[in-house]
Amino acid sequence: MKDIKHFLRQNSLRPTKQRVIIANYLFDGVNKHVTAETLSNKLLKMKAEISLATIYNTLHDFYEKGLLKKLMINSERIYFDTNTEHHHHFYSKKDQKLIDINVDMKVSGLPKPPKNKKINKIEVLVHLDN
Repeated sequence: MKDIKHFLRQNSLRPTKQRVIIANYLFDGVNKHVTAETLSNKLLKMKAEISLATIYNTLHDFYEKGLLKKLMINSERIYFDTNTEHHHHFYSKKDQKLIDINVDMKVSGLPKPPKNKKINKIEVLVHLDN
């Protein structure tokens, strides 16, 4: 992304030094799945020392603005996906990685939703054996 500061401002986010560093990594044109912890480790390797709390808050800010998709794998692990288009995932618990499923899927046999509710979307998470 050419002008990350402009991109952040366009999305009503103040381009702080930390946000710019994080956004430059996340929105470089390559789709990524990150947790706050994996992003922190990646940034440390890049010599960018940003607190885990700031990373966590920034990821949630980006999610709230629709720039990231949030996937809760279990109560302890939240992944953020830079690909916000509708798609499904494989999950490898051993590697603790999400992998995009890049084929159209059809889901049949859906249960009837509760009264006065309708199904908004379906996201498939396929857990892989190690």
